[in-house]
Amino acid sequence: MIKKLFLTLVLSASLFAYDSGLEAFKAKEYKKAFELYTKEAKEGNSVSQNALSYLYFNGIGTEKDKIKGMEWLDKSAHNADAEAQFDLAMMYFSGLNTKKDLKKAAFWLERSSDLQNPKAQYNLALMYYKGEGVDQNVTKSSQLLEISARKGYEPSVQNIGRIYMQLLKLDKAAFWLEKNAQNGDVDAYYLLAEIYCTQEKFIKAKKWAKKSIDTGNLLAKELWDKHNLKKY
Repeated sequence: MIKKLFLTLVLSASLFAYDSGLEAFKAKEYKKAFELYTKEAKEGNSVSQNALSYLYFNGIGTEKDKIKGMEWLDKSAHNADAEAQFDLAMMYFSGLNTKKDLKKAAFWLERSSDLQNPKAQYNLALMYYKGEGVDQNVTKSSQLLEISARKGYEPSVQNIGRIYMQLLKLDKAAFWLEKNAQNGDVDAYYLLAEIYCTQEKFIKAKKWAKKSIDTGNLLAKELWDKHNLKKY
């Protein structure tokens, strides 16, 4: 039912949060950037700790060292940096630079979600949807997706309507699917037609069924004939 099931891995966002380090990095003075981030990281700056982990992982301004990269990423995550918590979760989810551990991935996504990171909320929702690293809970998945969607995170916006449809929360499903349809999601056309037929809102159903038929959807044509939408 869910349209897209994927997790994203972003390890560079925090690199650009510390001005002096950023200036050096943009000037391609990578050793200087490394030194600046190291100084701040050792002083407990969680953003610089995350940035330093990125430099170690990629061998920028220093020798590539995934062990040190993980150490600094872990420090940043424990210092409540939401981006670092998300990055660490994705490391554990994918097994990149460390041993794959879905429970640890879910743990850090929970921490990052608590700090209102919409990417973390989305990816944690997918884990709850599939029961990966956590007990499967589609209701919890829908709650996280809606929180993330209301922040405008597009993958959540694309999926929340489909989850609500699965949970038979049709009014909520229609609300989000209308947004998807207005943004050109042709699959949402048929889903809206189906919802509105179920709710006996046939004028609305006709509108979306017609749009879906125009895209070549044979199921929409069947829906059209079954409910005789032509007469509305």
